[in-house]
Amino acid sequence: MSELQLVIGNRNYSSWSLRAWLPLRKSGVTFDTVLLPLDTPEFAERIADYSPSGRVPVLWHDGQCIWDSLAIGEYVNEQFAGGALWPEDAASRALGRSMIAEMHSGFSQLRTRMPMNCRASNRGIPIDEALQADLERMWTLWSDSLACHSDAGGWLLGQYSLADAMFAPVVIRFQAYDVALPEDIKSYCEHALADPELKEWLAAAAQETWIVTQDEAGVEPG
Repeated sequence: MSELQLVIGNRNYSSWSLRAWLPLRKSGVTFDTVLLPLDTPEFAERIADYSPSGRVPVLWHDGQCIWDSLAIGEYVNEQFAGGALWPEDAASRALGRSMIAEMHSGFSQLRTRMPMNCRASNRGIPIDEALQADLERMWTLWSDSLACHSDAGGWLLGQYSLADAMFAPVVIRFQAYDVALPEDIKSYCEHALADPELKEWLAAAAQETWIVTQDEAGVEPG
């Protein structure tokens, strides 16, 4: 294996892969990418060569394996970004870590009913009470954080951070599905979608041809 290698799934669908890829790109470090297409015989045959959990993403660095998106982000921040992927302010770091931990373990309705699909746009989906609760909780998290850091930049914690990387797939979801967004959330999504690294990922996802049927949710706009 090369010195630094990230193993990912399809860019179009793999939200956790995106969460690991963005910190690496933001750090400026050179790394190789191995893509294993999800739900294919190739994935089943090759994943054990890379991942002890049988899942992606996985980061390999000098023989060390890191196999979770949160752990990868923290490792990249320490090893390659000089700590710049978290703000200097301890309270802001604590807020950011609380937010991404909640994303990591929660929002089951949003994640299930609105799978990340980079190629989709404005698809209609039914929004019941459970999904609406997830959406409103997400909006509250973002609105509160943006308001607290409004004088420090357009990102959730002022500067770009691991929090923005963790929530990037949610930004893509809001573009993929026809959801009416509060104005501050809409502005944040526009800001995030203009980020050069996220645009790079989206451009690569648009060139993929694999279809994962269970992740093709929603009705195309008429």
